[in-house]
Formats: sequence, C-alpha cells, structure tokens
Amino acid sequence: MLAQAIATDYRSARLAPADRAMLDFAAKLTRAPAAVEAGDLDALRRHGFDDAAIHDIVQVAALFSYYNRLAEGLGIDPEPEWSGDSP
Repeated sequence: MLAQAIATDYRSARLAPADRAMLDFAAKLTRAPAAVEAGDLDALRRHGFDDAAIHDIVQVAALFSYYNRLAEGLGIDPEPEWSGDSP
C-alpha cells in the first residue's frame, strides 16, 4: 500500500519524480531549514511546481512541524484512540 510505504519511509515508496522532489524538499526544510537554498526551489520548479505550490508545500511542512512540537511539548497524543462514543 502506497500510503503505508510513504508513512514508513517515503524514499522507498514508488513515487513520481515530482512527488519525490516535493518530499525531499519538505524533509530538508524540516530537518535543516537553514540549509534550504534557492537551488532547492529551482529544483521544485523544474518538477513543475509554481510559486503558489511551493508556498503551499512550505506552509504544510511548517504546520506539521509546529503541530509535532506542540504535541511533544505538551505530551499530547496526536492520534488518540477513538472510542466511537463521539463524532
């Protein structure tokens, strides 16, 4: 299943080159944001991403980074078990 392969390690998933480039960029932005350079954005553009799409990629990566730090810092389980009692 593709979703499971991506969740486990996207680098081993069978992805289109543009999807791999997007995830490589998001991983770099997450792990080493100061290392992101103009060339990284150019690489995304070569894969067909326009500036609006790059903006969206950065926003989503930033949101997930924020949420993960919030959850870890407060000890929140990001995916609690659903009991079925509430919507």
